[in-house]
Amino acid sequence: MIDRLESMRVFITAISEGSMARAGRRLGRSPAAVTRAVAALENHVGTALLYRSTRKLQLTEAGERYAAVCRHVLAELDEADLSAAGEGAAPRGVLTVTAPVMFGTRLLRPIVDDFLQEHPLVQIRYLLLNRMTNLIDEGIDVGLRIAALPDSSLIALKIGEVRKVLCASPSYLARRGRPTCITDLASHDCIAIEPASPEDIWSFPAAPGRKMARTVRVRPRLMVNSDEAAVSAALDGGGIVRVFSYKIQQEVCDGRLMVLLPDDQPPAVPVSLVAPEHRLSIPKVRAFMDFAGLRLRASFRETEQPGASLQNPPA
Repeated sequence: MIDRLESMRVFITAISEGSMARAGRRLGRSPAAVTRAVAALENHVGTALLYRSTRKLQLTEAGERYAAVCRHVLAELDEADLSAAGEGAAPRGVLTVTAPVMFGTRLLRPIVDDFLQEHPLVQIRYLLLNRMTNLIDEGIDVGLRIAALPDSSLIALKIGEVRKVLCASPSYLARRGRPTCITDLASHDCIAIEPASPEDIWSFPAAPGRKMARTVRVRPRLMVNSDEAAVSAALDGGGIVRVFSYKIQQEVCDGRLMVLLPDDQPPAVPVSLVAPEHRLSIPKVRAFMDFAGLRLRASFRETEQPGASLQNPPA
């Protein structure tokens, strides 16, 4: 008879690490022992859970459903253990946090470093992903969301707001001139972020002081699938880019990028830390929400991002 709970932990670790060898190193086991544990679990449930190759592991359709159940079961057990230890227990264990790539790199990662320094019994699994994650199904404790949040089983802590802004480098504007209205964008070199097309539509929703939404058809000279690459191209004088304000905050403050058409900025989008409601009683989750929320709110106040337009430095 197999130890199903232990086999579930091995299975989830193998998925998280992407290989039997890395899972073995994390668990202090040999790759063969990890393989045997997963195989025993597959034999118990009567179906294949993973496609195996020399390069990576991939969940089967049945494996995806089973992994979601395993994560939920293991999270509930961990929560029960910590609840039994008492509300005053020190934060400990593996905390899984996710955020969009650029926000996670620029703003949240230094906070993660400080949290680890303050809580030596915690390990953080830090997932930078430019996609919407299902925190419960994917076994994630805390996520950062840049969007209006629908009603759900998640508890949200609002930390600030960001806006999509247009910007370009001083060298580009010196060469091509500064647009004075959104229709001018049609004749400018633009940098689009995929999904995009050779004729891209940029929408400008109604905002305070502007009753109607408007659109303009631009012809991007460059289309990329990375926000960081788009910002880099704009810094090099490649054209006008449209991104969330936090992605170019420092560059604007330094004068390396100039904000364009500030009166045409769309309404602000909330930024929130979110966590499954049933996880908030766990010390490591509650501690991170409090710690990161305080630091991020202070960061937004210092940069005057919430509810305000980015401002270029005086000439």
